[in-house]
Amino acid sequence: MNSCLRKILNIHWPDTISNSLLWERTNQLPAEEEIRKRRCKWIGHTLHKSSNCITKQTLSWNSEGKRKRGRSKNTLRWEIESDMKRMNNNWNELERIALDSVGWRMLVSGICYFRRSNRHVSLSLQSIQYNSKLHKQTCGCVNTQLMKSYS
Repeated sequence: MNSCLRKILNIHWPDTISNSLLWERTNQLPAEEEIRKRRCKWIGHTLHKSSNCITKQTLSWNSEGKRKRGRSKNTLRWEIESDMKRMNNNWNELERIALDSVGWRMLVSGICYFRRSNRHVSLSLQSIQYNSKLHKQTCGCVNTQLMKSYS
């Protein structure tokens, strides 16, 4: 994908440009970040479903038996768990946030926003504060000062 973007910008071999500068010039997200963003959206969609839905049950299902020798395959569940570790959260907090679609969208967009700025800031679910009386969601990490400083 990066080679295609370099061809579009007419950047050839002796000229070099970093990937982050390439993505900034083309206003694109790296492929792994786009995949992570879509996976987070899918997780939110799945957690929002009822508990008897098969897709929601597969997220918490543990297979029984032994695996073959060697390095184990990277499964969707392990990818989700590694994403949760990056966000410094556990499964119960994710389920609580996923029930509120606005809060979940703020969380997913906040993760991708901070990733894109090339700063590895961990956005935790504790930063999303819920006001039950007004039903408003405010993200403590993403405020106007941060938006101005990163743009």
